[in-house]
Amino acid sequence: MSNLKLGDVVCLKAGGPDMTVYTINGNDIGCKWFDGNELKFGGFIIQELEII
Repeated sequence: MSNLKLGDVVCLKAGGPDMTVYTINGNDIGCKWFDGNELKFGGFIIQELEII
């Protein structure tokens, strides 16, 4: 997934909510998503994600 870019919508390969990529630092990807009305943030490695 080397063509991942800011603003892409991704999800975990294991399942979960749709997330938006907001930062990329090598293989470390920062994502944000909503859980109801609450904005959440998390860091993942690129191998855990797939583009929707």
